Amino acid sequence: MTTRIRVNGREREVQAATDTPLLWVLRDELRLTGTKYGCGIGMCGACTVHLDGVPVRSCALPLSAVGSREVTTIEALEGRAAEALRRAWVELAVPQCGYCQSGQLMAAAALLASTPRPGDEEIDAALAGNLCRCAAYHRIRAGIHRAAELLEG
Repeated sequence: MTTRIRVNGREREVQAATDTPLLWVLRDELRLTGTKYGCGIGMCGACTVHLDGVPVRSCALPLSAVGSREVTTIEALEGRAAEALRRAWVELAVPQCGYCQSGQLMAAAALLASTPRPGDEEIDAALAGNLCRCAAYHRIRAGIHRAAELLEG
């Protein structure tokens, strides 16, 4: 079945059943492989993308639920917050293995868009569902704090 969705600012036609998880449409149909498969049940956050700016788990979101809303993947994450996060991630050497980082960055960008100077509790709440097997949580939190500083100055 052919479905039209808007991904990273472009209207795209995909050949997939409407119950296909968005993750597989992004990775297999559109070759946007920055969005990772982690658990397949929406519990780990590796597959986080934005749907109209809100972080969602693409592995648990059927294609039919996307509708006319805008999907943004890590490949197209842009703006001041995204640039600040990239810079902070490099400055502080945040990632270890890096597998979870696209999901972490998508969640962090949404947090900074709504809360420009988040505290530890706000960061922990916003990223609570994003798991890191390397347990780099303190580095991720420090990266978000640094990004917030960069946005101020």
